[in-house]
Amino acid sequence: MKHNHGPNFGRRVADCGRCDELDAGAEPVRWNRSARKDEEARQIADIRVHNCRASGCGPVCTFGDW
Repeated sequence: MKHNHGPNFGRRVADCGRCDELDAGAEPVRWNRSARKDEEARQIADIRVHNCRASGCGPVCTFGDW
């Protein structure tokens, strides 16, 4: 469902179906910027827990190079 009003800077508007859904606990729309941050955080965590000895890396570890 879409909002039936213009930008309201995070405030809910009475008689708007989407605002009612958000008040009821619906997930807000996530834009690319937040998805990108989540992916970067996951990649950083993967690099930090990488263990060359357990993974059997060669003399030069290239884990995380992309």
